[in-house]
Amino acid sequence: MTLEVGFSVTHRRYVPYAHAHYGGNLVDGAYGLAMFGDVATDLAIHTDGDESLLAGYSNVEFLAPIQAGDVVEVTATVTRVGTRSRDLAFEARVLCRAAPERGPSAADVLDPPVVATRAAATIVVPPTALTAK
Repeated sequence: MTLEVGFSVTHRRYVPYAHAHYGGNLVDGAYGLAMFGDVATDLAIHTDGDESLLAGYSNVEFLAPIQAGDVVEVTATVTRVGTRSRDLAFEARVLCRAAPERGPSAADVLDPPVVATRAAATIVVPPTALTAK
């Protein structure tokens, strides 16, 4: 297990068209936050051997849309380690985007990727997880 400031975990996911809620194939902002929850759980398992609990977000910035047909990469990075709490920084980047004007399955790699969402949060490790180590 690696519990140190700077440790990070990254996930990638294709955004299916079934998840679009709004015109222009937009997905809701909660989609990115759900991805942050998943990557935070993965990070906590790596650092503490427990899924932990998300105590809350201290900041969330929606900077660009996430759309159906996107490939999104999310990263969680440890920014502070307390006795039972860990502060995390999150970033969601759109790596690829559908290009329906060129055809029904056309897509582009975005260079550079588009930063869609940033956030900061605190996770808490249950005391039973710490005593089990």
